[in-house]
Amino acid sequence: MFKKIKQKSLQKLTEKNIRERDLSRVNEPLKRLGFLVDESEFQEFEELYDFAVALGIQRKDVKVFSFLESKKKLPSLRQNQIHNRDFTWKGEIHNQNAQEFLDVPFDVLIGYYRGANEFLDLMVSASKAKFKVGVAEADPRLYDLIIEIQPDKVTEFKAELKKYLKILNKIA
Repeated sequence: MFKKIKQKSLQKLTEKNIRERDLSRVNEPLKRLGFLVDESEFQEFEELYDFAVALGIQRKDVKVFSFLESKKKLPSLRQNQIHNRDFTWKGEIHNQNAQEFLDVPFDVLIGYYRGANEFLDLMVSASKAKFKVGVAEADPRLYDLIIEIQPDKVTEFKAELKKYLKILNKIA
């Protein structure tokens, strides 16, 4: 029962965030880049940092934050990670690192996960990012650009994203 209540709360907060989003700075050039990743699908975070460097962004201006459905028993050194237990039944986030990530005004935020994930969808909608990019099967209300490539096809995704960032004058 609590799971259903939590899902409804997450959906309501996501809808609210979508309605209240500020679109006035969506055309800013790319200087800060953020990635929201479902860790059960993708763990090669170093590839994302390398890609950002290839786009001409310094590593210090790139942040990767991951979601894992349930916390592993083994201790993790990852600080930029959130779990389903970090969300209250009201949909509020109780993770300081996640809150700090969402408050960063990224020029581009990439939701690098497949399909709908109510936890990550809420985080994307709550982010202060100016321009948001999603992958195949993503909710079009959350993103300004959706690249129809599955997240496991990293090389193709990088090429397409770079192409669109150039077209949109986000990168030189």
